[in-house]
Amino acid sequence: MKFVPERYKIKDERMKSFIDTEEIEGYLEETKNPSKEEVLAVIEKSLNKNRLNLRETAILINAESPELINLIKEGARTLKEKIYGNRIVLFAPLYIGNKCKNNCLYCGFRISNKDANRKTLSDEEIIKEIEVLEDNGQKRLILVYGEHDSYNPEYIAHTVRLAYSVKKGRGEIRRVNINAAPLDIEGFRTVQRSGIGTYQVFQETYHQETYKKYHVAGPKKDYDYRLTSLDRAQEAGLDDVGIGALFGLYDWRFEVLALVRHVNHLEACYNVGPHTISFPRIKDASGLNIDDKYLVSDEEFVRLIAILRLAVPYTGLILTAREPAVIRDEVMRFGVSQIDGGTKLELGSYANSQNEKQDLNKEQFEINDTRSLGEIIGELLDKDYIPSFCTACYRLGRTGEHFMEFSVPGFIKRFCTPNALLTLTEYLIDYASDEVKEKGWKQIDKEIAKIEDPKLAESIKEKIEKIKQGERDLYY
Repeated sequence: MKFVPERYKIKDERMKSFIDTEEIEGYLEETKNPSKEEVLAVIEKSLNKNRLNLRETAILINAESPELINLIKEGARTLKEKIYGNRIVLFAPLYIGNKCKNNCLYCGFRISNKDANRKTLSDEEIIKEIEVLEDNGQKRLILVYGEHDSYNPEYIAHTVRLAYSVKKGRGEIRRVNINAAPLDIEGFRTVQRSGIGTYQVFQETYHQETYKKYHVAGPKKDYDYRLTSLDRAQEAGLDDVGIGALFGLYDWRFEVLALVRHVNHLEACYNVGPHTISFPRIKDASGLNIDDKYLVSDEEFVRLIAILRLAVPYTGLILTAREPAVIRDEVMRFGVSQIDGGTKLELGSYANSQNEKQDLNKEQFEINDTRSLGEIIGELLDKDYIPSFCTACYRLGRTGEHFMEFSVPGFIKRFCTPNALLTLTEYLIDYASDEVKEKGWKQIDKEIAKIEDPKLAESIKEKIEKIKQGERDLYY
């Protein structure tokens, strides 16, 4: 059993905030106008696969000149190639229910929005949604729930098991991640037993006064309870977690440094950092009511992603279809390793696609990348990426501390590239158009030719032949 310092142990399932606003602001003030030598030294540390501390991250944040920003971007691109190679993991979000007890001024699901169309999918509707997603080739889902008594841990666990049970043709869901409200320790245990992958809880904004301004009612109003939710997950034995901030509520510089502080906290207390970090930007939503003072420009957005890539080398960075294709294409170069594809947010809309026009009264926010999964995979191949549906780490127990042992030094790439090629092979055989098949087989041949270990290259070829003969779900 790992040692947890006394001051971090949970009492009455509550912990105090570990975010010190003055500390974060102090680092940002102290590191203003960094020299080129300071910036290069920080980048070099990151390229040696070492996580950055708060001061070092603040140096990158305060590097304002075009020359220094370009150095940061180039460093992030190099680091991503070192650790992740050229693969991009794909998933789909599936909204289960949008009932909500919270009143968050930026969210279309908030309780005060009387125009919102409330719905919870029935089991039959969930099955139909997943069958359509499987028909498109999806293997990884993230289930999304509003914060409501209807979506308790038992219900979440039920829907997870239901998702895993759906098999259509060659289709199956191999990993279900969760984006839902914070739970108590026993609640996290209940959900974990259903076999989930990552449990995401986003703080939205780490700035406490801003948090209070935008979360005016409901359970989410409690800043500390939300902030410490993933501590409770760790105490419950759920060691695969994802963090995030909603950029545009407060100064992006503060939020980036606070995300790194959250990473530090999890590592210090549990020897496990977050599996993923997300950084959604504010998008239009039904009844959106926010101050536009802190909205993040495209240039700032690309920059902050490059900084996060350098700050936490081992963590997957997720970018969703909130962003248009042109931005997604840009930031994949500098750090993003996971994206969604063929995304629809309206409840029940995968199975019922008659109305392709977005209705914000039925969705949480506006999406800006409406490409199908097949279109995205084809374009990833055009840009020399390996589309991946890999779930091997979860299923072989490479999570938590075990995942850190592989990912922190960058060893995880040994498994990820071969597994990406195997899942791409499945997609090409079972779901791809002729055009995408042609691109995909060329990419697979090209990637196998790069592998320096001849035994591994031969092993991958053998597994690919087995997949062609009808076997599925082969991995390293």
